[in-house]
Amino acid sequence: MSLIKLLKKSNRKLLFTTPSHGQKFFIFSKFRQFYKYDISETEAHDPQKALDEAQKRAAKIYGSKYTCFLTNGSTSGIIAAVLACTNRGDKILIWKNAHPSHHNAVKLAGCEPVYYDIPTDKEWDIPTKTTPDLIDIKGIKAVIVTSPTYEGIVSDIVALKDICEKNNVYLIVDEAHGALYPFSDRLPSSAVNIADFTIQSLHKTAGGLNPTALLHSNCNINPAQALSMINTTSPSYPLLASIEANINYLNSQKGRKKLDDLINNIMTLKEQCKNVDFGGDDITKILIKKDGLSGFELSEMLYDKYNIEDEKTNEISTMLLCGIGTSKKKLMKLTHVLKSV
Repeated sequence: MSLIKLLKKSNRKLLFTTPSHGQKFFIFSKFRQFYKYDISETEAHDPQKALDEAQKRAAKIYGSKYTCFLTNGSTSGIIAAVLACTNRGDKILIWKNAHPSHHNAVKLAGCEPVYYDIPTDKEWDIPTKTTPDLIDIKGIKAVIVTSPTYEGIVSDIVALKDICEKNNVYLIVDEAHGALYPFSDRLPSSAVNIADFTIQSLHKTAGGLNPTALLHSNCNINPAQALSMINTTSPSYPLLASIEANINYLNSQKGRKKLDDLINNIMTLKEQCKNVDFGGDDITKILIKKDGLSGFELSEMLYDKYNIEDEKTNEISTMLLCGIGTSKKKLMKLTHVLKSV
């Protein structure tokens, strides 16, 4: 049975179990529907079987060996991936400016961090991609790569996997900002079917609720056991069901058309805004710069004058993040604003 259908199914048992709200006592009435679907692992519901089946269906959609639903963001996926493929004392290669979860995963696994650096693209003041020549994997058990970067710079995962495989090194890809990649040929290639472990945040660009995410394994290691070491034993089944629904939507004809329309709308914006420069590999990350303005000045102007808040800014450029929920109307407003800058 689908996890979504299980939560919709009415239960006539008189439950003296957790959660104590009993799906009928709503402290915060605006979350009424959430309360109604908030169940626990009782015999009356038995949601674990439905969750297992939902994760297996997801693995088929992505073409992975294992896919795990995450309700503690990509952070938990990074930590679980490291725990799954390493032993205490192993050396893990990570980017020195990586997300804190990379550093914390190495610490929690009792491993030794080894750092690599990535050059800065001086024209945009952003990190460039990770290339094989930047990583020295002698004596390394696993390497964590961020692709895409916050600004949408994508590394050649095939080349990185090739060098890792030749040296028996696990490749873990933090693809938190690339959750849409498997669903459009017009976006960069996903690492899901290449890397040993790939982690994606559904809530960043794919329309998911905070902090829903996915952990994919493309090797013979099932990360579920490692994940159980850091997960709560009282999971949120409404959030887990939302992940199932999220994946089903992205994989549907309706969802793929929505994504295609988003890409078309952003392309139209870029064609019309000739007075600003665009960068990056991922069209859903609108990376811009304007002659005569620093990135911070442009960001401040957009915020104060036009009520537009960007995702990330540096001395030279500004990045506005788009996702499956970014409407044509919102992009038309941004087009008008950028043309007037």
